[in-house]
Amino acid sequence: MADAIPQEISALSFEDALKQLEMIVKDLEGGNVSLDESINAYERGAQLKRHCETKLAEARMRVEKISLDSNGKAQAVSAEIE
Repeated sequence: MADAIPQEISALSFEDALKQLEMIVKDLEGGNVSLDESINAYERGAQLKRHCETKLAEARMRVEKISLDSNGKAQAVSAEIE
């Protein structure tokens, strides 16, 4: 199994990827899919999970770069350490 996330998945928004992942989980839990379909769904689900984790990490880094000034307004945090 390749570690790279397919382009079609990496192009998805976090919300769309999460919806697809939830549908896969629901189908697998329902038990109404063949073994081969289950394996393919599991592989796609793993790719979707990695994509969602990447999107969340990117969002976390963006949020961590924001701080509030003394007036409560958002400002970018300098990356330099004094």
